Amino acid sequence: MVAWTLTRLMAKPILHAFILLALTACATAPVQEMSDARQAIYSAEAAGAVQRSPNALLTAQRWLQEAQERLEAGAYAEARRYAQDARDEAIKAREEAMRNTASRPAP
Repeated sequence: MVAWTLTRLMAKPILHAFILLALTACATAPVQEMSDARQAIYSAEAAGAVQRSPNALLTAQRWLQEAQERLEAGAYAEARRYAQDARDEAIKAREEAMRNTASRPAP
């Protein structure tokens, strides 16, 4: 009986610690997401997206700028979403540039 009570008493603080950890993770600055987006944009540029996939690249750059503005305002969840969208759009730009390279060389 004592062991069961002790286990129940320990479960609440552990549960609260996990909840706090989860909330803290959501409330931290999206440093990795911002870095990932920047790297994806650099990769797209290196693949020739400026010439071969400019619309997707510009969209990625705009979303990264939005993410930066949200980050500076402390809206970390929004910044994270914009950074992830920027990364995804930059990957799309790179893939389009690579496909367009295969079909026609850059000027």
